[in-house]
Amino acid sequence: MDTSSPSAFVNGALLRRYIGQKVRTVVQVIGSDNGSVVGKSTDDLQIVVRGSSPPSPLTTYLEVIGIAESENAIRAETLTNFGNTFDPQNYNELCKLANGEFKHLFI
Repeated sequence: MDTSSPSAFVNGALLRRYIGQKVRTVVQVIGSDNGSVVGKSTDDLQIVVRGSSPPSPLTTYLEVIGIAESENAIRAETLTNFGNTFDPQNYNELCKLANGEFKHLFI
């Protein structure tokens, strides 16, 4: 595992804590246009993903790794299709744990 450039696990609400830093999240794709993707975070907030070209064809869920530009936008470095069946509630709980009492267990 490459630990030279760690990324924080975030949902929509946590994104604002990491502006200017590397983050990782999963969004449910709402739409894609002109090199950007609009998605719904695992806590039901809208996130705009710019930068890296989205994979084609897009699946319902997309993992995004990149730099948090604002409280609702990420400049993507890597986009990975996560398929059409994914449990957003479990990922949302992971984000809470990774930023809460178990933060020390995450890079």
